[in-house]
Amino acid sequence: MIKLAPSILAADFNILGEQIKILEESGVQYLHVDVMDGNFVPNISFGPPLISSIRKNSKLVFDVHLMVEEPIRLLNSFKESGADIITVHPEACSDLIKTINTIKEMGLKAAVSLNPETDLNKLDQVLKDLDMVLIMSVNPGFGGQKFMPESLQKIRDLKEKISKAGLAIDIEVDGGINHDNVMDVIRAGANVIVSGTTVFYGDIKTNVNKFEEIFNRFKNEVDHE
Repeated sequence: MIKLAPSILAADFNILGEQIKILEESGVQYLHVDVMDGNFVPNISFGPPLISSIRKNSKLVFDVHLMVEEPIRLLNSFKESGADIITVHPEACSDLIKTINTIKEMGLKAAVSLNPETDLNKLDQVLKDLDMVLIMSVNPGFGGQKFMPESLQKIRDLKEKISKAGLAIDIEVDGGINHDNVMDVIRAGANVIVSGTTVFYGDIKTNVNKFEEIFNRFKNEVDHE
């Protein structure tokens, strides 16, 4: 099943609660939350207090992407605030295995994010324990960047790697995804699609419906193969 995960980094924080309600009414299941510490990536975004605030009125799956140094020290705070999935970067973890194990022990889903320059072999020691892998199709830390087309081959290679290992792991892609290129992304093997500006700029329901129409076209392609 293909899922849309709108990134609230592109939302209007003056009416964030209203926009999340529109997402839920539009059938969205995931909400992507980019947490940036100003250290691992240059920008600073938000943390557990914001997540706790929106958790009170939302039943969406909170897909929390930690772009922070040594995320293991913050895992409990994000669990308590309402995270369902926690994604970490191998470059930011001194002990990736321990970090993933800690997320799983907390009863949350665990994911690893790979920057554009990060090789798939970074997953070798933890792949069997992951629920999802996030492929960054832009450099992390900034919204509104253009999709890197070379990411498509990385998605294909990851899909093959997961298949050969006999695992069932979601492939998420984040960065520059819009209505024009999302079909290429899901054809490559992704099934969780992060999009910010293309969802939140303009009419949210219309934007979400356009994504769903594309997802359905892909499903029809697969059904007729």
